[in-house]
Amino acid sequence: MDTSRRSVSRLAGALLLIFAGIVLSVAQFIPEWERLISGGERWPLGIVGVGFLLLMIGLVSGAPGMAVPACIVSGIGGLLWWQNVRGQWHTWAYLWTLVPGFAGVGLLLSGLLQWRRDELKAGAWLVFISLVLFAVFGSMLGRIGLFGPYWPALLIALGVVLLVRALARRW
Repeated sequence: MDTSRRSVSRLAGALLLIFAGIVLSVAQFIPEWERLISGGERWPLGIVGVGFLLLMIGLVSGAPGMAVPACIVSGIGGLLWWQNVRGQWHTWAYLWTLVPGFAGVGLLLSGLLQWRRDELKAGAWLVFISLVLFAVFGSMLGRIGLFGPYWPALLIALGVVLLVRALARRW
């Protein structure tokens, strides 16, 4: 086995251990965890598993770009699980704003695997914009109350940041 395949295998093993550790940690710190994964609430966890499988396939086959769809699928599965457990399907009105953030996390992971700065930068921007949109839509539609009546100011601030960024590139 050549060096690059060996490092990818080690990386896949490390990610598997991290995933298992997260699941076991959650099981320890959330007393109702066993009930949440044993009943009818567990079907979205299969979607999370499909996302994790996509990530493993991408790592083993040498296609780190698979991290993007893997994170999107896993993230949506996690959202569906949370909504199913809590019975709060109406939260999809603002939770959809996290989907670009899941793509951003996938880009960050892909950028780390390939040491590509442009992907890291794009992923960080996607996560940032997704969190801003989540805060705005959550405050507006979900009664999250993160910013109260100040969420329009957040939109203006984001617009100013994007405008300055666009103008800086032009100069």
